[in-house]
Amino acid sequence: MIPPPELPEPPILRPYEDGAFRMALGLGTVPTREWLRVDRLYGPEVAERRALIAERAREVVIGLPEAAEAGAELLGAVAANLAEHHPAWFGWEGGRLANRLLGEDVEIAGAEAPLATLGRLVQEDFCLMRVEGGVPRLVAGVLCFPNRWRLAEKIGLPLGGVHGPVPLYAERLQRPVDRFLALLAPGKIAVRANWSVLDDPALHQPVGHGRRKASSLRAEEAGARLFLRVERQSFVRLPRSGAVVFGIRSYVWPLGVVVAAEGEAARLRAAVLAMPEAMAAYKSLLPFRAALLEYLEARAAG
Repeated sequence: MIPPPELPEPPILRPYEDGAFRMALGLGTVPTREWLRVDRLYGPEVAERRALIAERAREVVIGLPEAAEAGAELLGAVAANLAEHHPAWFGWEGGRLANRLLGEDVEIAGAEAPLATLGRLVQEDFCLMRVEGGVPRLVAGVLCFPNRWRLAEKIGLPLGGVHGPVPLYAERLQRPVDRFLALLAPGKIAVRANWSVLDDPALHQPVGHGRRKASSLRAEEAGARLFLRVERQSFVRLPRSGAVVFGIRSYVWPLGVVVAAEGEAARLRAAVLAMPEAMAAYKSLLPFRAALLEYLEARAAG
């Protein structure tokens, strides 16, 4: 068998803004070929996902009975997208998906646990929402790499309840988000990015937001001991079930790598300074914010 070509390097995303703080959706659209991303981290990330599903299935794969049809539809849509747009690494063979990266065939149409199968196949996490009366509600998900939240605590809640702890969400984003998801048309792929600076590079972080544990971090250590975590979020409506798919691809880079590019230290520093106190507390920035700002100021000064 001819080995598949090398996977590309994951991009470094820098979605922070250096102007006044904005609580906005910041949506864009992408073609179907850019819905899913496959890169050099596929092997280790999928291995970690498979271990989590094997050891903590009740925490990372949850679905209400009403989401069964949508879960199977989502698995089929993801498999078809991989085969069509990433044919060097995936292909259809007798109704099964050939995963050439791992040398295995994956049952799609007859999968007994579609969400678990999905979690073992790609680097993205997925949540499924049903929109009833204009209100999206979380009904299922495979969430191996949570950014400080637990799927079990949110399942069944309306989206406003899911985002209850997020400062300013109810006032500024709940209505436009609910309206956007209610009107999202099949065939359209919307994307946005969410970012945070963390002191832990782990992808699986189910611990809560707003931690205030004191930090001993010194400014000169921030480049190696702090990390930019970015979620590339996607939104797709499934045509048969009508469920809305919320995709989450998580990236983590050492801060020093992120701000090595010209001007990025100043941009990130401005974004941190502009962040409201409540948001900085929610994102657990407060214990090391002073060291972070000192580090970024020194890097910006050259």
